[in-house]
Amino acid sequence: MDRTVRYSDLFLSFCLGGALLLGLALAHSQASSQAREPALARTAQVVADLGLTDLCLTTEARHTRHPTQADRHAPFQSHPLALDHFPSGSIIGPPPALRSGP
Repeated sequence: MDRTVRYSDLFLSFCLGGALLLGLALAHSQASSQAREPALARTAQVVADLGLTDLCLTTEARHTRHPTQADRHAPFQSHPLALDHFPSGSIIGPPPALRSGP
């Protein structure tokens, strides 16, 4: 008896294998998050003790660097007609005071 493999059988085995891998990944995530809980609590305590600030979203403020590290044109990069060369300009909008207009 010649048995050929149908495409639907391959697809079903692919889906079952993917579901198995997804379940294993979720189980590993749960186990590793419980294992890292004490380290996360220690890190949170260090942050609270040192009074660290929030997450830094961008590092593109060239004009706020030390004068020896800034570009020569850094003070002139923020005029209204300047092109935005960095991707954060398309993600983070201007402050609300600038959007309201006169």
